[in-house]
Amino acid sequence: MPELFSPFKLKHVELRNRIAVPPMCQYSAEDGVANDWHTVHYGALARGGAGLVIVEATAVAPEGRITPRCLGIWNDEQAEQLKKVADQIKAAGSVAGIQIAHAGRKASANTPWEGDDHIPESAPNAWQPIGPSGIAFGKDLPRVPQEMSIADIQKTQQDFVKAAERARDAGYEWLELHFAHGYLAQSFFSKHSNQRTDEYGGSFENRSRFLLETLQAVKAVWPENLPLTVRFGVIEYDGQDEETVAESIQLIQQFKQHGVDLVSVSVGFTIPETNIPWGDGFLADVSERVRRETGLPVASAWGFAKAEVAASVVKNEQLDVVMIGRAMLASPHYPYTLAQQLNVDKPSWVLPAPYAHWLERYSI
Repeated sequence: MPELFSPFKLKHVELRNRIAVPPMCQYSAEDGVANDWHTVHYGALARGGAGLVIVEATAVAPEGRITPRCLGIWNDEQAEQLKKVADQIKAAGSVAGIQIAHAGRKASANTPWEGDDHIPESAPNAWQPIGPSGIAFGKDLPRVPQEMSIADIQKTQQDFVKAAERARDAGYEWLELHFAHGYLAQSFFSKHSNQRTDEYGGSFENRSRFLLETLQAVKAVWPENLPLTVRFGVIEYDGQDEETVAESIQLIQQFKQHGVDLVSVSVGFTIPETNIPWGDGFLADVSERVRRETGLPVASAWGFAKAEVAASVVKNEQLDVVMIGRAMLASPHYPYTLAQQLNVDKPSWVLPAPYAHWLERYSI
């Protein structure tokens, strides 16, 4: 029976425990380039004891950024700096992961602490968002995206491929495709945001096409021995949940056929009008269903930080990996706290030696 602090192996990569840091945007880059903030931030999270640290949503193209301050991996300078981040994560004993992404119609926005809304179209730092159809997200993101042509779709898929190649060459050992949260890939799959009448819209098969083609193209360049994973919004909480989950599982089964090794289960966030039941481990049951019906390992975030919750979802085989975000920001050594609360023998083993020595030797 798996335990939270037992190793987890996927392909040729082994996590030292089942705790992972999910992608959390820092909005601290300039022209998509990582800097000292990112190197120190991710290095600290890795030293804190997590088995896996996934670098935040990293845009595959300039227009794919959520904000002007987002990380990018569309050129070699960006990849060179991201290599330093990967080196820091691995030196601290964690597996270095990265999420590559395209924000779609949610792009060209202000950072959360500067409004978390679309930058005015007339502003010099704004750009034109794109999407499957000319349908705005709404609320604070009212800009109507430009409907993508077939050429746009093909270019964006190649942007994902080039991003994956750069991530591979920069030393990342775990790749996550961001197919969630109302960003570009999720918006192709959702009926709420995709009203195309060509081969990329309408039927389940057509709405799945962009995601599967992108996955297949990335798979062709990603090393066979390293995990290729997807973060996917399997449920919207929009009153059509059973249909959405059933379709999502059907698509995940195809992900598996095309080489996906794990799915990080999340919410779609494709429309603002939802009723999400926020609470401890609220995605555990959905994640377990995905795991059971697809046979793929699963991870999830959102409400798994409490020790008893994190331990139980792994022990009960609802999740294979637990993503813990905000608690890790508050305390990068949060795995040590979890180990203490779960009475793990010598919990200081999750810490680097210069910390563990003092914490083992003294009781305060």
